[in-house]
Amino acid sequence: MAIARFGRQVKRSYQSYGFFVKLSAVIILGLCFVFVWSVFSNFSVTSQRDTFDDIAAPVSLSSEKVSNVQIHSNNKEPKKDQESDKNGSKSRLEEKNKKKIDGSLPLKPKKKPENVKSKAKKKSGVENSKLSKEENHENGGSEEQEVIKEREEDESEDLDNDGNVNDEKEGDVDLINPEDLDQEVVEEDNVGSRNTKKEKRLGPLFDPKAQYSWKLCNTRSKHNYIPCIDNESALGRLQSYRHHERSCPKSPFECLVSLPRDGYSTPVHWPESKVKILYKNVAHPKLAAFIKTQDWVVESGEYLTFPQNQSVYKGGIQHYLESVEEMVPDIEWGKNIRIVLDIGCKDSSFSASLLEKDVFTLTLGLKDNLVDLAQVALERGFPAVVSPFANRRLPFPSGVFDAIHCGECSISWHSNGGKLILEMNRILRPGGYFILSTKHNSIEAEEALLTLTASICWNIMADKTDEVSDIGVKIYQKPETNDLYRMRRKKIPPLCKENENPDAAWYIPLKTCLHTIPEAIEQRGTEWPSEWPKRLHTFPDWMNNRDKLIAETKHWRSIVNNSYLVGMGIDWSTIRNVIDMKAVNGGFAAALSDKNVWVMNVVPTHAADTLPIIFERGLVGVYHDWCESFGSYPRSYDLLHADHLFSRLKNRCKQPIVIVVEMDRLLRPGGWAIIRDKVEILNPLEGILRSLHWEIRMTFAQDKEGIVCAQKTMWRP
Repeated sequence: MAIARFGRQVKRSYQSYGFFVKLSAVIILGLCFVFVWSVFSNFSVTSQRDTFDDIAAPVSLSSEKVSNVQIHSNNKEPKKDQESDKNGSKSRLEEKNKKKIDGSLPLKPKKKPENVKSKAKKKSGVENSKLSKEENHENGGSEEQEVIKEREEDESEDLDNDGNVNDEKEGDVDLINPEDLDQEVVEEDNVGSRNTKKEKRLGPLFDPKAQYSWKLCNTRSKHNYIPCIDNESALGRLQSYRHHERSCPKSPFECLVSLPRDGYSTPVHWPESKVKILYKNVAHPKLAAFIKTQDWVVESGEYLTFPQNQSVYKGGIQHYLESVEEMVPDIEWGKNIRIVLDIGCKDSSFSASLLEKDVFTLTLGLKDNLVDLAQVALERGFPAVVSPFANRRLPFPSGVFDAIHCGECSISWHSNGGKLILEMNRILRPGGYFILSTKHNSIEAEEALLTLTASICWNIMADKTDEVSDIGVKIYQKPETNDLYRMRRKKIPPLCKENENPDAAWYIPLKTCLHTIPEAIEQRGTEWPSEWPKRLHTFPDWMNNRDKLIAETKHWRSIVNNSYLVGMGIDWSTIRNVIDMKAVNGGFAAALSDKNVWVMNVVPTHAADTLPIIFERGLVGVYHDWCESFGSYPRSYDLLHADHLFSRLKNRCKQPIVIVVEMDRLLRPGGWAIIRDKVEILNPLEGILRSLHWEIRMTFAQDKEGIVCAQKTMWRP
């Protein structure tokens, strides 16, 4: 009986505590599994860190005697178990004497042996970057020989929290690569280093084994297709042919835009393009009907010509500009007024005339009609960008335009709660001018605009109807301080919240509030910029690391003068419209400022916001996400420049091939592309360009970095 009683007690105990025993066992086993997994996982991530390049690693350059070669130093950590390849070194020394124009060298990096002592020095930040130069003079021409070094420093050692290069590693004569100042500030900073390492495990941007077959886009816009602006949905009707807001196709844009129906010919070169262009290059059904009603453009054989004495303004554009200066003497074109935004595209005479006064006018094509005059402006060689303007902010930072002009304006500024005029107030510089000319506006619209401008404290400087042109001109000035905002009886519209970023512009809805005007001396916008061209090389106090900005300017001037202009076989007399697809501080555009070109500086939305610096220097640009299509017509640009664009976009775009397709859409046949990046990206990229029948004119690579110069052809599938 004792045994039976003991058995019953054991059974009751098991029933009471058996569940907890099982749970404890499961927890112990789970902890053991997590421990073992974390050990092997950490080992894997560490190995991967040593294997792949750090896309945010900064690059140091020394300015020591930069002459006929471009120096691009990008040192990276040497891989273990690598041996020096004597045969490869000998082969590359022989290749240095070969001509690379109209040909190419293989994009294969040279391997280096492991140097433990050197590695230790680099980690301590003591070892300085050295320079090496190479020259190649054949048939009287000088070629580019980039010398790129391996660098071991980790991103966390070289970059401070603001995304700038640490000063203690910088020599007195070091040139800083613009990549130093371009840090990804959205995704990678938020996810932490662990996720960043995992991203790098995905490897190269393009699959080297992939095969590409191309087809033409089947769209109603045909040769004028702008994917994120043209409405190509099955339900779209003619009246909704254009999106009222930016809206990209759901499926990736991977087709090629066709050439115009009547063919395409090499555009008329600048400056002759100011007065005539090839009609068939911009042909459009609505444009043909529009031309018949205008006298400022004439169809003359195969050309569209633009008589200099004709304009949409009666009396001529010169009379119009002079009357504006007479009304407000403080407006001095080309002196205190350098950067102007022209809302809506007319005949481009406004841009053309101001260009002669050293005023850079960016035309905003609203794409709200089917005439496509912005495409005509681009074909003539005038700066233009296309963007809807209804419910979202324009892709510009705050307070950057010296003046905004809307000629013969038909925009209802007072509608939608005055959001449109508030957007003009956002992008207008404190003390800047808003010039509005209209014809026979309604009394109700006049009163509504008067009430609206008074509520945001704009001072009306002039209100006059020109007797010659019969155009009513109003000139407003934005206040320079917050005093008038504080004195308002009715706080409508209210001031924006302090945490509201006035520079946020990509897919940001229009706001119904006023941003305060900067008042502290260290803030941007408290002082008017210097006159042009001094403005280009003036760096106010609010710009951090001015020495590095000056070094970057010298760096790009050396590259442009000693490589791009003489070493790639590009006929720069055919280049007018240029786009820098990953601009940092405008150094590339500044290096071309004395040439007959204009540069659209694009600051990627995921990168550090340097666009205000670009505008402050008297240059222009926009925000853009290159995973989407750019706001411009096909065949808009003569030259594309992409400096480490693809490596910065690694793992961001679902299908990176769309970037190459977009480059093909934007570039004119016969146009050029200069692409600088890592060899692991350039190798497959070169194959993609060849599949598009682009001609590879020059390639060069060393130490995992390289450059490709290619020219687009007339080929279409």
